[in-house]
Amino acid sequence: MEWTGQVYADTPTVSAQTYVDAPPERLWGYVSDIHLMPELSAELQHVEWLDGATGPRAGCRFLGRSAHPALGNWETTSTVVDCEEPRRFAWAVGDPDRPMSVWRFTLHPQGAGTVLEQWAQLGPARSGLSAAIDAMPDKEQKIVFVRLREFEAGIKANLAAVKELAEREK
Repeated sequence: MEWTGQVYADTPTVSAQTYVDAPPERLWGYVSDIHLMPELSAELQHVEWLDGATGPRAGCRFLGRSAHPALGNWETTSTVVDCEEPRRFAWAVGDPDRPMSVWRFTLHPQGAGTVLEQWAQLGPARSGLSAAIDAMPDKEQKIVFVRLREFEAGIKANLAAVKELAEREK
């Protein structure tokens, strides 16, 4: 990831993609399984569907518990904002109309396989990162950049893990 100089108000994004030798239909079960994500993530520790939901559908909500050495422990509620099997799965953290972050998997068929992309956006609502920015406003660009690099590393690890799971299933 290259330096962008973005600030939080820019709602900066980061993404990565990989080719997976598996059709989107096989990948869908992995990317839309919120219970798999804590196994892949260094931050996300636990998730559970809320309001009686048992699987992904637009409007369904889930609880997430996360931990980070510099940011501490926190709990968020996310709402599925896009769920088109087997093409897109996205959720907004916090208020879906003004989220703290948005996350999305996109599956693009290519030949016999799939180009799998994961994308994330910071903001626009305040998040745990906001306290660090408030404390060091002159370092906001660096704080945002470091957090985006962490997101990018997590995204790349998620994609590699999903690729390995799906290709092993053959």
